[in-house]
Amino acid sequence: MIINSAIPLKYLFNKVKLELFYVLIIAVIVYYITHIFQNSIPEMPLTIPAFIGTSISILISFKLNQSYDRWWEARKIWGSIVNDSRSLILQFKQYLPDNENINKIAYRQIAWCYALGESLRGLDSKETLKKYLNEIEIEEINKQSNKPLAIIQHHYKDLKQFKNGEKINQFSEVQLDNTLVRLVDAMGKAERIKSTVFPVTYRIFLHLMIYLFTITLSISLKNIESIFEIPLLLVLSAAFFLLEKSATHMQDPFENRPTDTAVTAIARTIEINIKNIIEDKNIPEKLNANKFYLN
Repeated sequence: MIINSAIPLKYLFNKVKLELFYVLIIAVIVYYITHIFQNSIPEMPLTIPAFIGTSISILISFKLNQSYDRWWEARKIWGSIVNDSRSLILQFKQYLPDNENINKIAYRQIAWCYALGESLRGLDSKETLKKYLNEIEIEEINKQSNKPLAIIQHHYKDLKQFKNGEKINQFSEVQLDNTLVRLVDAMGKAERIKSTVFPVTYRIFLHLMIYLFTITLSISLKNIESIFEIPLLLVLSAAFFLLEKSATHMQDPFENRPTDTAVTAIARTIEINIKNIIEDKNIPEKLNANKFYLN
């Protein structure tokens, strides 16, 4: 997640350097064609590129709005995971007298948070699981493709054992079950965002519109010297491409990019909170921003 800090120009340039290279080629080609066939090419009024530019602005605005909705939904989902993770451990501490079992469940919940974030980002969570789970649980979890779901299954197994062993009553079981259901529901919502792809054709069409805008504007400005015309085309197209790139990155908040929802930092916050609840002395430091973004 990009924080309120100065974003390096190199980062911004790298996002659009390929598109700007194409714009440069198009601008040079159109400039020389319009000067070679200056008498044959009719005058193009500025209203045409202005109309195309307005259309591009509307399309980008729509995409930015839809992308931000996806990004904000992802952030709200992880906000609910923070709340329910705290609630789960507080409930177990309230209802279950056995501190050893509470600690095991607490560490398992921490592992679930990290594993869910890594799963959404397409990363391997084996090393993370080793920090918080015992070898038996790790072996069973690694047999399944959806590791966060496998971890939740172990929560349910323990809950069933506690109920059968009469360590918790029916009311406590219902409350704990409701919290686990909300966690599974949040996991499903995050996976839905991850698996739902924004239409690629929309991005392609938008890029073609920007290139068309560049061509028409270059023809309209054919009487201007290239030393002024080409930089102007690059600056205007860069603004459109940067906005489009921002929307494209926000629409996929779990791709392990600076614009991601900061799932690792959120999981670390959950770990700190849970360890405080169980009075664990081995509490890690809060994750700080890496340069201009929080992972």
